[in-house]
Amino acid sequence: MPDREGAPSRAWQRMLSGRRLDLLDPSPLDIEISDIAHGLARVARWNGQTNGDHAFSVAQHSLVVDDIVTRMNEGCSPDLRLAALLHDAPEYVIGDMISPFKKVLGGNYKAVEARLEAAVHIRFGLPPHPTKAVKAKIKRADQVSAFFEATLLAGFSEKEAVTYFGRPRGVSPDGLDMTPRPAGEVQDAYLARFAEVAAAFQAAQTPGRKRA
Repeated sequence: MPDREGAPSRAWQRMLSGRRLDLLDPSPLDIEISDIAHGLARVARWNGQTNGDHAFSVAQHSLVVDDIVTRMNEGCSPDLRLAALLHDAPEYVIGDMISPFKKVLGGNYKAVEARLEAAVHIRFGLPPHPTKAVKAKIKRADQVSAFFEATLLAGFSEKEAVTYFGRPRGVSPDGLDMTPRPAGEVQDAYLARFAEVAAAFQAAQTPGRKRA
């Protein structure tokens, strides 16, 4: 709904937690995991163009990426898992835009996304932005998930999926939760996974412990 004519401009969003998040200058103090889980569970991947009675949500995708990161990295550290689980967290505010549209929007979209990422990461004890090594590990897991989603849910041929996402190596969809589920179920699953990973992350915060 457009702002009322003559109303003051607004660049913030009211969250169900009661927080008011400034989109131009987001504060970590206004980030709540309950808002992230609620939003991501209701944002559809692939613009909703997936098979099934429910959308395959960004929250469910994030759970799959966490599973893949764990499979692909022996002894996967809690900080890597936490970063993987939160890798699409800004989309609880800005939505999931398909890659072609992100290219059309260009730098402005990336700038907003980067500010939100930093606020989310700081809120939960991570560096504002992942290191190149962490980003590369998450990106690869993200591409593997995208390949499985594309071929199992979004109508891509295997050849198309290989062209855009690469062929998964050493990972199969067996055991991954690729069946789109109701938003409420996925929201609860995301919150439970976050509690598990965040607790392990906090326990690992000891002097001298090596990060991912």
